[in-house]
Amino acid sequence: MPLTPWKSMWETKFPSLREEMDRVFEEFFGEAGFPTLREADWLPAVDVVERKDDIVVVMDMPAIDPAEVKITILEDKLTVEGERKREEEFREEDYYRSERVHGSFLRSIQLPADVIGEKASATYNGGVLTITVPKSQRPEAREIKVSVQQARPVEAPVRPRQRRKKT
Repeated sequence: MPLTPWKSMWETKFPSLREEMDRVFEEFFGEAGFPTLREADWLPAVDVVERKDDIVVVMDMPAIDPAEVKITILEDKLTVEGERKREEEFREEDYYRSERVHGSFLRSIQLPADVIGEKASATYNGGVLTITVPKSQRPEAREIKVSVQQARPVEAPVRPRQRRKKT
């Protein structure tokens, strides 16, 4: 029996429509960090939480060696890339069903605030990667009261008119 990888209805019935919609959204909004399958074989699910002092990104990444995960932060964009490898190889004829996804991934996420990338930390526990990035401490806007004094109008000096010479 031939091996047929599992794909969602969206991927099988409308692949060109999805690619076209992704292209239109990227042109209009720019790259907002929404997942596209053009960048990778699969994409891990992500939660982004903004707290008072930091931003926490949680990614489901089971069966991945955390030493082989690359995390980069450039300004307010977080990029995580890695690969989920097959644990053991079977011949194609041995599979009855294959739904587990393997291969490389690249996930770029636009963070909701300015961050200090150098102070980011990451932990990997039970197949979940948690990245914590402190927010940049901008001075808060404050109100400054300015008193306005009563002023008298200033009279402008009057200049005498000069006559033009007729030619």
